[in-house]
Amino acid sequence: MVSERRKFILGMARSAGLVALGGLVWSAYVDEVKANKLILRPPGALNEDDFLSTCIKCGMCAEACPFDTLLLAKPGDNKPLGTPYFTPREVPCYMCEDIPCVPVCPTGALDKDLVSTDGKLDINKADMGVAVVDTKNCIAFWGIQCDACYRACPLLDKALYLEYEKNERTGKHAFLKPIVDSDYCTGCGLCEHACVTKKATITVVPRDVVIGKLDDHYIKGWDKADEQRLQNATAETTTTERSKRDAVDFLNDDIGGLLDD
Repeated sequence: MVSERRKFILGMARSAGLVALGGLVWSAYVDEVKANKLILRPPGALNEDDFLSTCIKCGMCAEACPFDTLLLAKPGDNKPLGTPYFTPREVPCYMCEDIPCVPVCPTGALDKDLVSTDGKLDINKADMGVAVVDTKNCIAFWGIQCDACYRACPLLDKALYLEYEKNERTGKHAFLKPIVDSDYCTGCGLCEHACVTKKATITVVPRDVVIGKLDDHYIKGWDKADEQRLQNATAETTTTERSKRDAVDFLNDDIGGLLDD
């Protein structure tokens, strides 16, 4: 009887331990899934939330990639397990014209429509991320001539161009500063891969992390298409005691108060 009771207690303890361990593993997994917002996905990937709910972690996109660019996240990568990603500094996206990783996706997590023009695959429509230049440490901004990232860009003089500026310090040389145009940058990472500094001073990050977004009430006065948004706009003007007076009067009142003090 004592032996059976001991076995029962030990069994319960083991079960409780396994449950606790499972909870810890699951907690760690959930933390890992949510921890990293700087993941670069393959061309045609849906927005991150939709991608995660649609991707079945089959690995077919990684298998189709001819350059071993795409990796599948494993435990410890601090990324959602089994999902495809790439690290430009190690292996960038080489912008395959037939984009083999996209058509093989069985669920639409990689959407052909997002990388197509007039029904034909167009890698230049990819939006994997956007390159950002560290102007403090990029040697081109020091005046050292370097165009490694510029030459590596597949959309030369569109996604990445050089801005020439006179070097006032020497009076003889010119700065050749790399400038990224986010309207064209696909986030392929070829520039980051080519950067000559010890740690890349041009890096690719997800677009949502660094690209700002204006409110609807900002209108580009020089853009006729943008001005059309004003056609049906309405405005309401309110009047207060303060608004009845000129702003300069209030400034003078404040100055007067300071002088009195």
